[in-house]
Amino acid sequence: MTDIDLMQHFESRVEVIVDRLVKLVRLESPSKDKAAVDRMGAEVAAQCWALGAEVTVEPRMEAGDILLAKWNMGAPGKPIVVIGHMDTVWPLGALPVRREGDKLYGPGVYDMKAGIAIFLAVVAELQALGRFPERPIWGLFTGDEETGSTYSVGVIEATARQAGLVVVPEPAIPPEGIKTARKGTGDIVVKAIGRSAHAGGEPEQGINAIVELAHQVDRLAALSDPAVGTTVTPTLITGGVVANAVPAEAELTADVRVPNKAEQARIERALADLTPTLAGARLEIRSRFDRPPMERNALMIQTFEQLGAVAHRIGHPPLAEGSTGGGSDGNFTAALGVPTLDGMGPQGGGAHAVHEHVVVPGLARRAALMAGVLLYWPAL
Repeated sequence: MTDIDLMQHFESRVEVIVDRLVKLVRLESPSKDKAAVDRMGAEVAAQCWALGAEVTVEPRMEAGDILLAKWNMGAPGKPIVVIGHMDTVWPLGALPVRREGDKLYGPGVYDMKAGIAIFLAVVAELQALGRFPERPIWGLFTGDEETGSTYSVGVIEATARQAGLVVVPEPAIPPEGIKTARKGTGDIVVKAIGRSAHAGGEPEQGINAIVELAHQVDRLAALSDPAVGTTVTPTLITGGVVANAVPAEAELTADVRVPNKAEQARIERALADLTPTLAGARLEIRSRFDRPPMERNALMIQTFEQLGAVAHRIGHPPLAEGSTGGGSDGNFTAALGVPTLDGMGPQGGGAHAVHEHVVVPGLARRAALMAGVLLYWPAL
């Protein structure tokens, strides 16, 4: 089998990939429904076992269990680790699974069950062709990425530290580009504490927490820097108890996205310097960055260029690159200094929207590219 035959082979097998994908999509798996995510996990584990993997399960009480599948355990070198999440944002029964022409619709079909289906199909096809590479290949499948990877981040980082390359088959940069930068993501909660009083009889005796928080809204929003890509977006505000009382407490939540660690540090310094504007008011500030930024640094550029060489070898069209404000588990692995290929998943659109879909012919190109990585990536 010649190198360029990978493209032709997966084009001829695209309906096999679709069948595998449809089966996974019909196993609906909302992040907060552990039983549903674990049903999806049982199917993924069964497919990995059938393909000869050694599969271990990391139980989680608060989220779906984590699966780690390993092929070629005794082979030399560091493993290529493919990381995918099995959970979706959709509640059970929210979206039908349907196909219209070259588009396949359904809950999680794009984000990111297609990525998992592509990987499993590549393993199966390479084995059937007698071309499965003699190198360690691992698949890590988690169940809480859509809610921040809180219960899987430790396993993700521990696994990535053993890897020579991490492949994250999240959706592609449209139409079929690779994600070489992602923003770090987090949130800020500012609680203003004042003093209650009768709003009509003696408002001057109170300290209005909502008024205090209104000043802080402007301060937080002003931390955004569109020129570099930092956004601080107030998204939720609550306060007060009844309409005729000066509110003693109010709380603000803001979404934060930063392109690099320097901007994360700037935001953290600014939060430490926030002070009340009203006499007697107090502030309680909590902030958390749940994903570090994935920066387009020298290692990321080198890794993308190596992928371009693989693409050229198999006759794949030239690859574009891009960035996104959303986070993935690739943020964690790239921040560790592990070579990471993110956005290796399908062409499509509508992530987290009712028109979520993949473009069926693109599944073949992505499968060929992933197969090329497994076969032709330099020794690790």
